Amino acid sequence: MVSYSGDLYGHTYDYYCYLIHDNTDEEQRMIRKFQKPDTASVMQIWLNGNKDAHPFIPKEYWESNFGMVQKQLVQAEVFVYELHGEIQGFIGLVDRYIAGIFVNQKHRSLGVGKHLLDYVKSKHGFLSLAVYQKNNRAVAFYFREGFSVLSEEFDESTGEVEYTMVWETNALGVQR
Repeated sequence: MVSYSGDLYGHTYDYYCYLIHDNTDEEQRMIRKFQKPDTASVMQIWLNGNKDAHPFIPKEYWESNFGMVQKQLVQAEVFVYELHGEIQGFIGLVDRYIAGIFVNQKHRSLGVGKHLLDYVKSKHGFLSLAVYQKNNRAVAFYFREGFSVLSEEFDESTGEVEYTMVWETNALGVQR
């Protein structure tokens, strides 16, 4: 964990961030708290990510919810994954509920989502989320990361089935 105060990539920040060192890559990656200047990048990743991951839901659904989600960003705890000043992905939390993990299409399957999830796992002993049953790639990712299905519900706004998935550690910090 590193504390930054001052100018970083042309923006003034005062926060703590989590630096990631990858043995196969000398470059330094960073997970940090969302800042207001990040809004356009984060929202574009959110919109494109939803359209890509949910082809079974009309793209107009995501477009019509864009403004609402943008307003909700300030109510959530959002962390971005950044490399050389470019936001590659983000994770949003409301308490211990993962509102979403989104990764820019050109950076998917490179560990960005796993790094973001590991970061919030290190801060919380219990996490929950909702994921569409038809989003096979995300469901497989969450199973691989130790989540289990708690319940299955019908989302009336999309007409799709959603899983509520949970992850927790025991008192010794070992994943259950």
